[in-house]
Amino acid sequence: MNTVIDFYKSQLAEKGFVPALDNYSYCSVGTTWQLSNELGGGYFWLFSVKDLYSIKIHDFYFHNDTIMEFSWPECLSISQYDSVSGEELAPYRRLEAGCVKSFLGGYKPYKVLIHKNIPIRSTGIEIMPAYYEDYLKCQYPDVYASPQKAFDAVGQTMDFPKMSQLLKQVHDYRGEGIAADLFYEGKVAEAIALTIEWNKRNLEKKKIIHRLSEQDIKELETITLFLNDHYAQDITLESLTKIAYMGATKLQTIFKQYHDCTITQYIQQ
Repeated sequence: MNTVIDFYKSQLAEKGFVPALDNYSYCSVGTTWQLSNELGGGYFWLFSVKDLYSIKIHDFYFHNDTIMEFSWPECLSISQYDSVSGEELAPYRRLEAGCVKSFLGGYKPYKVLIHKNIPIRSTGIEIMPAYYEDYLKCQYPDVYASPQKAFDAVGQTMDFPKMSQLLKQVHDYRGEGIAADLFYEGKVAEAIALTIEWNKRNLEKKKIIHRLSEQDIKELETITLFLNDHYAQDITLESLTKIAYMGATKLQTIFKQYHDCTITQYIQQ
């Protein structure tokens, strides 16, 4: 029995989604559902492997503000939101377009308010205990450590470009057969690795922050936001030093300490 598929069949049917057997907009190895025209429009795509993991793509909207509640199975979830307007309700947190968001399922119902006429466009990976506890522990018995804390630490962040890139690759993939199975299996493993690395880097960053002045941290955050908004443009080191009010050597040094990469590497990511 494919427990992930069974869960979604039930949950989606309750919320007005019906199978879209003639939709070929997504990878052929998955299953697509369409939101009822009475409620809104758009699609939900899912690929899952038994009780190990699933890949999901949201691309739908509602005609009216809608509260959705899911009794999520135990899982580690991470998603990239390209478009969204709404709030999580327990606890309250605004959903933001452009963010990477993690969620630990299985502990309490997930409740969210979605605002009308704004598409929910997101790509996500859900990893079940049979994979991140049983399978990984069997594969790496001497070095295994549960990735739960790492996923929980992500929360909702704009500062996870490697995960954004991975989930974009997942969204755009259109392979078939065993090639698709292997591609998604690889991306699940990569997502876990990136999350563990991100959490480790963040813990190290917190130690570094204690050693930086409040003003330096403020200027680094300004530079980071500027790069996030203008990475596709021709950005010079000279322009960044003017924004940060500090010399080039100092900016390059503390930027690498803060982000664990150079300015050029950050832009490339």
